[in-house]
Amino acid sequence: MTAQPPEPSPRPVPSGELRASHDDREAVVEQLRDAAAEGRIDLDELDSRLEQALTSKTYAQLAVLTADLPKSPSSAAENLPPLVLKGGMYGASRGPGRWDVPGHVIAHAGMGGVSLDFTRVECRLAEVVVEAYGETSGVTIVIPDGWAADTTGTDPGFGGLKDKTTSDRLPGTPLIRLTGSGGMAGVVIRHPNKRERRKLDGDATRG
Repeated sequence: MTAQPPEPSPRPVPSGELRASHDDREAVVEQLRDAAAEGRIDLDELDSRLEQALTSKTYAQLAVLTADLPKSPSSAAENLPPLVLKGGMYGASRGPGRWDVPGHVIAHAGMGGVSLDFTRVECRLAEVVVEAYGETSGVTIVIPDGWAADTTGTDPGFGGLKDKTTSDRLPGTPLIRLTGSGGMAGVVIRHPNKRERRKLDGDATRG
């Protein structure tokens, strides 16, 4: 019996030749519109580039359209290191003011608990991974109306997981992908409550 020669292993696809998704094209469209608003490209060039962006099939085709433009805020955010919050004995929080949102947030509740409030941030990332561990005192996450959360990767633990968010995600908003464990005290993710909404409305009016 003649031995069959081994089949050649598939050739790795260069990253530029990988297929782009709808979200990838939309991100480029948003960057081009921002560039036009800033006067970096004129309207005729914007129309031409938008048409090419919407018909691009690979990352390489998209990259050409923004190669001469500054990186978008989302690109800068992708380079931020993970944000690690440790509740310790006295608790820890981020927000409700403005803060730079990285692509990965890790929250260990400890004895004091952790609070994460995204309601006043500007985030152009398509997705933010929040790794939450409820431990002894729990983690509370507040996201704006119009943002959505995927909690399927979370282990409820003894404390449980309370997902009080809606699935009504607005275009251009990030998906909060929640992972981790509820621990003893649990993890809560929700939209602003009535008191927080009144505060947000008041700040918007004064602004």
